[in-house]
Amino acid sequence: MTAIIEPSARTADANPYSHLTLKQVIQTIPKAYFQKDARKAWAAVGLSVGAVILGYVAIALSPWFLLPAAWFLTGTALTGFFVIGHDCGHRSFANRRWVNNWLGHIIFLPLIYPFHSWRLLHDIHHRHTNNMEIDNAWAPWSKEEYSGAGGFLQVVYQSMRGKLWWLASVAHWGALHFDLRNFEPRDRAKVKRSIAAVVIFALVLFPTLFYFTGPWGVVKYWLMPWLGYHFWMSTFTLVHHTIPEIQFRYDDTWNEVEAQLAGTLHCDYPKWVEVLCHDINVHVPHHISVGIPSYNLRPAYAVLKENWAPLIKETRFSWQLMQTITQRCHIYHPDRAYEAFRDIAR
Repeated sequence: MTAIIEPSARTADANPYSHLTLKQVIQTIPKAYFQKDARKAWAAVGLSVGAVILGYVAIALSPWFLLPAAWFLTGTALTGFFVIGHDCGHRSFANRRWVNNWLGHIIFLPLIYPFHSWRLLHDIHHRHTNNMEIDNAWAPWSKEEYSGAGGFLQVVYQSMRGKLWWLASVAHWGALHFDLRNFEPRDRAKVKRSIAAVVIFALVLFPTLFYFTGPWGVVKYWLMPWLGYHFWMSTFTLVHHTIPEIQFRYDDTWNEVEAQLAGTLHCDYPKWVEVLCHDINVHVPHHISVGIPSYNLRPAYAVLKENWAPLIKETRFSWQLMQTITQRCHIYHPDRAYEAFRDIAR
């Protein structure tokens, strides 16, 4: 199998992070790329709303054999909704917090995502990226955790790390975002409001959709596009931090520059996907600073490559990439990042 990391990602320095801080990396990015532009931000909203409307028109008008394409288009467009809400959650959409909060709640509603629940849990991922003990997004199980889990949980974990990776974000959504125990007491009032907004939306949407279109209409107009969205949600978040060359670490050896600069993967997707998903795939600068709006990720990444190319990992989305991840990146290994299920079963 050919290497999936570009040559620029390699460095002769055995420990290139020892004398480097994240602040030093951030200082190499021009301040202009941290500035919010209301015109660009709301243009992104217009693009996503237009694409979602187009997608639902396609679903309504398509013959049965074209429905999968219409569902996938609509699901991809709905992923654009998530990315806009993602900017709102990081306060990089608008200068006014109330705008970020209101838009974040509204644009997350079709995804049935409680905004503050996601925002608070996602912040943990950013502060502790690739930390085995704290990161809540795609951190692998250790051999001991896997062996100690029951048979059912092992099967679930194998599925989410294998051929059913595209459903992993559904499990993450359901297991974490509606449980108040996952949040600090001071944040629970906000979380309750976000959950209430989603519940009220669902209580209006689903009975109405069922009444006018029947059970098939619920599947056709909501479930299938929603699963299309989760395909990209799962794929993006998995690929961002999971290849054989990205090492998760425990607290005592964790380094923020390694985690955010070298532990985050840049992956090129088909252009139409990148446009509809507002460059969420340009993920390295976002992990360097969440204050960079999505429309400035590309120029910020170009600057990072100019300054830190030996530490940056790049690849291109392909079936081979997904096979590499889903066939090899299973159980944590302290030296070579991962072991495959088949290796630990011997």
